[in-house]
Amino acid sequence: MMVDLDLLLAWGGTYKKYNAGEFVFDEGSNCTCYNQLVEGQVKWVNYNDEGKEFIQTLIDPGECFGEIPLFDDEPYVASAVALEESMVIKLPRNLFLQLVKENSDISFKFCQLLANRLRYKFMLLKTNAFENPENRITALLTYYKKKKCLQTSDSFKVNLTRQQIANMTGLRVETVIRTIRHLNEIGSLDIVNGKVFI
Repeated sequence: MMVDLDLLLAWGGTYKKYNAGEFVFDEGSNCTCYNQLVEGQVKWVNYNDEGKEFIQTLIDPGECFGEIPLFDDEPYVASAVALEESMVIKLPRNLFLQLVKENSDISFKFCQLLANRLRYKFMLLKTNAFENPENRITALLTYYKKKKCLQTSDSFKVNLTRQQIANMTGLRVETVIRTIRHLNEIGSLDIVNGKVFI
């Protein structure tokens, strides 16, 4: 959990429910509050003029999203869309900034979060710029395993669809399907009942 829910509520946070497909905020709009996912799943995504999406990351319960404009007072750099019925706790931006100023442990958590997200972006940019589809997909899946698993030696079920992997790597879904099949054949991952394990 990024920030304790009781603390957010004590500072004036409120819950808001979103239906699947509903936008929490739009790319380019002004940031008015801190958002932390309580239930469900949210994708942080950019769309091009033709409607093709690039998923920046998927947000799970306990994670915050849309935090960049909280600190630089610029518009949102991506849209946030609920993938399923989701509950978000929201805290007005001015109250959030005061909360961070008064709680050094929360400030440090945000430094760690921003460093982790920046490291992920560097990894993704590098693999997308220089690597073949196998390496792109392997790097993405390894990152998600590390993010979700405390014990990296255990088998990890990848809860990303082939389309989501394509939208996160800039590959076509057909390429993702073919590459995952090949990675299974060479033993880099396992496919069990259509589910991918790494």
